[in-house]
Amino acid sequence: MIVAKDLNIKIKTEQKDAVKVKAPIVEALKKAYENPTYQFHIPGHTKGKGVFKDFKKLIGEKALNIDTTDEFDNLGTLHPATGPIKEAQELAAEAFGAKKTFFLLNGSTAGNLALAMALTKKGQKIIVNRNCHRSILTGLMISGAEPIWICPNRIEDWSVWGNIDAQKIEELIQNNKDVSMVWITNPTYEGVVSDIKSISAVCKKYGIPLIVDEAHGCLWNFNKHLPETALKLGADAVVHSLHKTGGSMSQSSMLHIAKDSIIDEVAVEKALKLLHTTSPSLMLLASLDAARANLQSKNGQKQLDNAVKNAKYLRTRLDNIPGLHQLKGDFGYKTDVTKVFIKVDGLSGKRLESILEIDFGIEVESASDIGVLILCNIGNTHSDFKYLADCLEKIASNHYQDIYYLENRKHMPMLEPQIKMSLRDAFYAEKERIPKAEAIGRISAEVVAECPPGISILLPGELITEEHMPYLNDYDTLEVVK
Repeated sequence: MIVAKDLNIKIKTEQKDAVKVKAPIVEALKKAYENPTYQFHIPGHTKGKGVFKDFKKLIGEKALNIDTTDEFDNLGTLHPATGPIKEAQELAAEAFGAKKTFFLLNGSTAGNLALAMALTKKGQKIIVNRNCHRSILTGLMISGAEPIWICPNRIEDWSVWGNIDAQKIEELIQNNKDVSMVWITNPTYEGVVSDIKSISAVCKKYGIPLIVDEAHGCLWNFNKHLPETALKLGADAVVHSLHKTGGSMSQSSMLHIAKDSIIDEVAVEKALKLLHTTSPSLMLLASLDAARANLQSKNGQKQLDNAVKNAKYLRTRLDNIPGLHQLKGDFGYKTDVTKVFIKVDGLSGKRLESILEIDFGIEVESASDIGVLILCNIGNTHSDFKYLADCLEKIASNHYQDIYYLENRKHMPMLEPQIKMSLRDAFYAEKERIPKAEAIGRISAEVVAECPPGISILLPGELITEEHMPYLNDYDTLEVVK
């Protein structure tokens, strides 16, 4: 029996929890929706009235009603951050353990471009991992900085890049006295985690800033069963793709500046202002605000706990399926439990992907020539994973024919680039487009990178070799330096 005193305590506790989790942009949008005005400004569809009817039926009138941009309805501005947007960014910085957080539109790409524009310049040497996202290459092409490539350890059985050794980074710094920054990706697309603490220690030893593209690790700060975020391990700036696994809408991300960062945050903000649209979507900004609030809420914490439990359940089931294998942490590296990379004997990853989709209605994150990547998201239920495991058992125990290997295809680039020209010089050089078969021995003038995961097969300035051909089956021509 609950006495009045206990009931009062319970109510006060619930009220206290409700106060803790604020979402300023969400609240401001709600207020604007509930207090409509006559609109004589952008967007021109005027709260959905000027929209194609079938589209309105599909997404709903309410969504169109709140599709607005900054400077209206007391919603604040993005650059400079004011009002609810400023407050939301400050709450995000506190939640992620940063000194300053910027909300990003156009995904983590915008953050990577801004970091390159603000922190690097022509001729500077930057240590970058070979399996970086194409947006980092684009940023360096814009600035003119020259990457010194570090190849992570290979996990040969899985044909994927693994962890990055701190010792290799230190050797590169010692051999290149003019290195001005280290910029690495962690975790890898498949969830392999590097020792950021040791890498950070090397960077601090030489007084060099460390930037970490942690796009796929935005949940880490909110659950003890996940790896430690780079913001806590000494990185100077970190990019998070909240839209990938954090629960925000597509193309919304965050850029964090660490509390003890040595980089110029004002320069980063100026670069973002150059790159961002001058009509930012309040729906996307609100979704970032909501995602952060959800991860801090009791419900969000429960969702994240369940995601970890579901991942462990799936991994246990997979361990008991003959002929099926999963990528796990090994000596020298760890993995994120929520990213499950699997392969089945006798099947290519692409064939497994098509079986799952066509025969069982299951879509996975991606597929390579070796296996498929499964994300254990906060929105998935336990029954989702039970069904997935049951289907994988059926696939592994049946004899599906795989002719994919006959096509000589590869999907996860595992090549060390032979650089003949700088990124910028090759990209802006006089070029020509020629048949792929004639491109061997020529210098690439373009970025060739399939998304997902956005890792380059070819980059400007790289020598095109016979080894590239299995990754280029879908290309008839290539752009090369003339």
